[in-house]
Amino acid sequence: MAEAQAASPTLSRTAEGRAPYGVPLPLRALLQYMPPIADDKLYSAQRTAIENLERSLAADRPRALIQMTMGSGKTFTAVSSVYRLIKHAGATRVLFLVDRSNLGQQALGEFQRYVTPDDGRKFTELYNVQHLHSNHIDPVARVCITTIQRLYSMLQGEEELDPELEERSAFDTLSALVKTPVPVAYNPNVPIETFDVIFTDECHRSIYNLWRQVLEYFDASLIGLTATPSKQTLAFFNQNLVMEYGGEQAVADGVNVDHDIYRIRTQITEAGSKIEAGYVVDFP
Repeated sequence: MAEAQAASPTLSRTAEGRAPYGVPLPLRALLQYMPPIADDKLYSAQRTAIENLERSLAADRPRALIQMTMGSGKTFTAVSSVYRLIKHAGATRVLFLVDRSNLGQQALGEFQRYVTPDDGRKFTELYNVQHLHSNHIDPVARVCITTIQRLYSMLQGEEELDPELEERSAFDTLSALVKTPVPVAYNPNVPIETFDVIFTDECHRSIYNLWRQVLEYFDASLIGLTATPSKQTLAFFNQNLVMEYGGEQAVADGVNVDHDIYRIRTQITEAGSKIEAGYVVDFP
């Protein structure tokens, strides 16, 4: 059983040697005293991303964007950052927002496999991680993993959400169907201070057209993770690109393997195809 289960849902923010006379310090204050990163499992780029992010948060910049090419370990970087924010900055609860349900399961696996560098135990042995399959947050969960579909459903006060709605990307498929921004009103069961930090995976998607209100509802620092940021993504994160790590650099660093691109010709790509009468096609 994780240690956090014995703690109160409203955990005081303290760090070793940083809270004299038992007075808890706020997260923003503790971010000024983050210890050096001592994790030999991190690549140089991952270490730099975490350091830059922590400096940005300490400077009270509420939004930050991490751009790292595919295969360079964005999720591992995020998990490492979450651990430091909880352990050293006293973050009470972190949200990890994913594109669709199966990516949430992959993210959960990253947290379960993560071995803490200073303790030697796994993340989930120290802190409770909840992959939401219902519309109820465990009060002792230090990390919540969910899709924006379920998060919106929770804010709407719905008791449950059809799991099939999480199987496909809301960032793409629902944006083709929803033409106006989704309405969000205050829900006392999910207060705005529910999360201290929100990590948004695959944030290059179209979330910021129609679904941004769901994120902006919370009084939390927003951190985006992407391999290919769009202009609208950069704008949403106030141009605060704390890490930029492209494919060529990853190959040069030996993190990724180089590749060649081949164009394959098929009958459809060369001659096109036809859509049968009565077939419905959704498009933005």
